[in-house]
Amino acid sequence: MDVKIAVEDNLSAFASYLQNKGFEVNIVDSPGSAPLNDYDAVVVSGHSNNFLNMQNTSTTAPVIDASGLTDEQIYQRIKRVLES
Repeated sequence: MDVKIAVEDNLSAFASYLQNKGFEVNIVDSPGSAPLNDYDAVVVSGHSNNFLNMQNTSTTAPVIDASGLTDEQIYQRIKRVLES
């Protein structure tokens, strides 16, 4: 089974990094453009407390805040949440 990761649109460079690591990555660029529960993890930039202007967004997928982290650090966090 492929691991599916949703990435906030302003992290498109990181999306390419994850694709090179073998993940299926979708860039989420507008409210409702993708049901977040369909993903194994969601990566956000952390610049907004209101992800994609959806005030009551809820997901069972782990949400990873990428702010202040390198691509490798984010990747390691994704691996940790997928292993748990």
